[in-house]
This record gives sequence, structure tokens and C-alpha cells, in this order.
Amino acid sequence: MVWTPLHAKIHRTIRSRHLFERNQRLLIAVSGGQDSLCLIKLLLDLKSKWGWDLGIAHCDHRWRSDSQANANHVENLAETWGISFYLETANEPINSEAAARDWRYQALSAIAQANNYQYIVTGHTASDRAETLLYNLIRGTGADGLQALTWQRPLTTGIMLVRPLLEVTRIQTEQFCQEFKLPIWEDSTNQDLQYARNRIRQELIPYLRENFNPQVESALAQTAELLQAEVEYLEKAAQQLREKALGIGDEEDSLIPLLPLRLNRRVLQKAPLALQRRVMRQVLQQILTDAASFEHIEKLTALITAPNRSQTDPFPGGAIAQVEGDWIYLK
Repeated sequence: MVWTPLHAKIHRTIRSRHLFERNQRLLIAVSGGQDSLCLIKLLLDLKSKWGWDLGIAHCDHRWRSDSQANANHVENLAETWGISFYLETANEPINSEAAARDWRYQALSAIAQANNYQYIVTGHTASDRAETLLYNLIRGTGADGLQALTWQRPLTTGIMLVRPLLEVTRIQTEQFCQEFKLPIWEDSTNQDLQYARNRIRQELIPYLRENFNPQVESALAQTAELLQAEVEYLEKAAQQLREKALGIGDEEDSLIPLLPLRLNRRVLQKAPLALQRRVMRQVLQQILTDAASFEHIEKLTALITAPNRSQTDPFPGGAIAQVEGDWIYLK
């Protein structure tokens, strides 16, 4: 086996970030593109050091005429490498990026649960992280959206989603695939500029690279990394403040009904605005079916210092918030 600097980098990353344990079963999501082929090749080469049991999963969204040929290509690779292959095909074509992502994670989770895999591993890179940060920034977001992709997160009970390539750019994965002559399957939809992410990838990132910073993808990925730690800290601090404002402890949190709720304004008034907003967002997450908007959060936060008897207009679903003395009531 040829041991490259990228092998060493990923080996160190997995160990230092505790992404996987030894002798675990890893399900690798492989589209056939350069990032996923780079990922599976690296993990295959590291397998002997870690004792992993690897499997490949491929999700066919049926939104390209060559999608079945693409699936066959990945299955042939799995057979060549002598590892288990799992295919999930959509019942009907999925044409939305968001719907495709949701369906893909559901499909991967079902495969992992049925076959006793503890981890689902994807080939998201620093380039993906940079693009996601820009995409969310353009649409309007806070630090949570800017932190973009995280190294790992629970996907469902007992299954962790892991992204080991978040410090590797797409240029590096392409060079790696060329070095090892890996047969990349070119996805024609990646060139389709009707998708906002493709315009960011094909037009905005190259422009920023040429005119502002040749290392813009790595720089943006580092920003996302810094924000991830800060968001994690702020979320914990906001949770503690929320529990204090609600007058509950950790062990009681799951027993509190969704509505009515009451928040102590005196407790919240002592906190910085950033924590006040996060508390209100956490509260709204309990009562709204969709994510709380900036306007929803600001409307509720304003009640912390509003005159007595102030109230909001209804939130989606019909809940309203009212000020009664030292308390904000959500009914």
C-alpha cells in the first residue's frame, strides 16, 4: 500500500477527533464521485490499522437517466474491493435538493440499522463546508447556519454520522483519485447551474479564489470550525438559562408540557442579548413545527423588557405570548 500525506492526515484526524473506535462497522456512503471514492480508498487502506468492517451504500435518487448505470458502477467497485454493497432506490424521481438529502439520510439509516453498522460515513469536504457556509449566509442565518457541516452528529438511535474529510478540499480529493487512478463517475447534475449550490461551486468560489484568496475554501472551512465550538458553548449556556427561567431542573425538563409555559423575565433580563435570543429560539422549537424565524425570535425576545400586559400576535399554530408582571406566558 502506498502511504500518502493524505493517508497520514486522515489517520491523525480520526484519532485526534475520536471519530471512530477500533473494530467498528462503518457504512460508507459512495456516490461514485471523486470525494466518496477518495474516502472509501482511504478507509480501505486504513482498515488494517483499525480493524474496521466496511460496507458501501449507494442511494439512487432516479433523477438522472444514467442513475442505474451509476449504481452498477459503484456495485462493481464494491465487488472488486470485496466489501458488502447496499443499494436503495427511490420509488419515484426526487428533484429537490432538500428532499433528496432527507430521503438519503433516511435510506442510509435504514440500511445501517438493518445491518448493524454503528457509523454512516460521508465524503463531505472543506469545499462542501465552505459552500454551505456561503449558501446559508446568502439566505440569511446566524452562527448556527454558518457553522455548516459538523464532524459528527447522531443520525438516529445508536448510529453516528461522521465526516472525516472536512479539512480536505475538493482539489485534494481530485488529485488523490488521479494518483490512484480511481474510476470517478461524473455526475452531470453537478454542472447544472439552476441549482444555487452549483452556482456557488462553479462561479462564486472560483471568483473568490482568483480575486480575493487562493485558499478561500480552507479559510471558510476554518471559520465554520471556530463557529462550531462557539455555537456548542452558547447552546449549553442558553439551555441552562432557559431551565432557570422556567424554574426547572435537568431531570424535570422532559416532564414539562409544551404549553402553557412561563418564563421569568427577571432572570432573562440579566442575561446578554445573544443568550436571550437563544433561549427564545429553544422555547419556540418546542412549540413550532417548523424552524423559528428571526422575526419570531425577535418578537418573543422583545417581551423581556416590554410593558406589562404586552402580547404578541399568534405564532404559527396559534400560540401567543403575554407579559404578566415578572412572567412571560405562552398559551
